[in-house]
Amino acid sequence: MKSTDRIRTVRSGTVRSGFLAACCAVALVAGCSSTDTDPAPEQAASSNEVTIAVTPTTTTVVDPGAEPRRVLALDTSDSDEQNVDLTTTSTVSQQINNDAPQDFSSPELTVPLSASTSDTVPDDDAATGATRSVELTIGAATSPDEGLTDALSASEGSTARLATSDSGAITALHITPADAALDTARAAIERSLNAAVYRSVDFPDAEVGVGAVWTVDQQVLSGITLNQRTTVTLRALDGDRATLDIAITQTPESTTWNLPDDAGTLNIATYTFTGSGTLEIDLTRPLPVGGSITAGGEQMYTDPDSTTVLRQTVGDSITWGAR
Repeated sequence: MKSTDRIRTVRSGTVRSGFLAACCAVALVAGCSSTDTDPAPEQAASSNEVTIAVTPTTTTVVDPGAEPRRVLALDTSDSDEQNVDLTTTSTVSQQINNDAPQDFSSPELTVPLSASTSDTVPDDDAATGATRSVELTIGAATSPDEGLTDALSASEGSTARLATSDSGAITALHITPADAALDTARAAIERSLNAAVYRSVDFPDAEVGVGAVWTVDQQVLSGITLNQRTTVTLRALDGDRATLDIAITQTPESTTWNLPDDAGTLNIATYTFTGSGTLEIDLTRPLPVGGSITAGGEQMYTDPDSTTVLRQTVGDSITWGAR
């Protein structure tokens, strides 16, 4: 992901501007980012496929739950095309020292998705452990922000592909924008799909029953390394339909952030980020059939060579709805 034009207007060469650029990068890590809502006239169309590697996950059963138990695995071989709406939001508010807070939030985005599965897995995806491909066609995405909705109109018909395993783990994300897609819309859709990837859930390879609890550990990489733990509780199981309660925590692996391009370091003074929600999963469908997850937190960064302090409040949400 890249900084947007709004972020690039910050002048370089000062500690304050360094903090501003840094906090926006951290916001991307947390699943929140700013975006320009009005496409620039000079934006060029592109049809190049974007491949986003996904960090591996480790799943651990904490409590197998009540009897009867079974191995929960996706089997979408006989599934018809699935139609869902993916809605994402993100908020970023930041304050440097005693300056007025600044808002770098992104507009809400709803992306209609039509999904089908294939057992044909390209070699690169198979090397990541994927056993199937989920092919996505992107419909007419919308936003309460009229400028972004206008920019999104040319993205209808874009496609994406998820490389997935039988456990539901997503190992890679591929996005092929429509030929006329504008950069603003491409970036917004990419962020939305990427957020969905890191709010997805793996099933353990052990037998579990109602009440089972397992954890999914995964690193989120973007400037800082964040250790993300998703704790999943199987609240209900009716045939192939599972209701999952979700709890998320993120913690930085280090207390120091080495800024890119040898721009120095920032101290991570405090970092909190937690979330919760519920997902409805049909084991015969490639995507969640319902549910939502909301997460957020507060961070504080300090400059080791000055008294400058940056405080940031971030939040995001993801919602799945059948269409």
